[in-house]
Amino acid sequence: MKTKTSWKAKLEKPAKAEVKPTPKGRMLIPRPIDVDALMKQVPRGRLVTTEQLRARLARDSGADYTCPMCTGIFVRIAAEAAAETIEEGAKAVTPFWRTLKADGSLNEKYPGGAANQARLLEQDGHTIVAGKGKKPPRVADFEKHLVKL
Repeated sequence: MKTKTSWKAKLEKPAKAEVKPTPKGRMLIPRPIDVDALMKQVPRGRLVTTEQLRARLARDSGADYTCPMCTGIFVRIAAEAAAETIEEGAKAVTPFWRTLKADGSLNEKYPGGAANQARLLEQDGHTIVAGKGKKPPRVADFEKHLVKL
């Protein structure tokens, strides 16, 4: 998807992480670059969920939790920035395809959709199983492959 501002510029936009009080506790509004940095830590053969990213970000900032909406948007920005970098010919990029939803399902909003994520995960050695009904595909036994953040 083309935007006026490149995805890499959105990822690298100077921003300050903030912890805000809410009725549920202290909520972290992270920076896109911090989400990307955690995603980069996932090695081949391993996986991470967005919830794991949120928990680690909150723990590192002294917050009770991390904004799920912001984290989802920033995961997407990291993925799109990686796709831009791949288009430019780079080989070393943020392995966005290793970041899954909480239930191990694939992210249809990633570059190339769930089909591209499935292809990349299979190259990493994972098995993809079809989703039931309208649910997206998921990684078989994904829990066995989660990193510890």
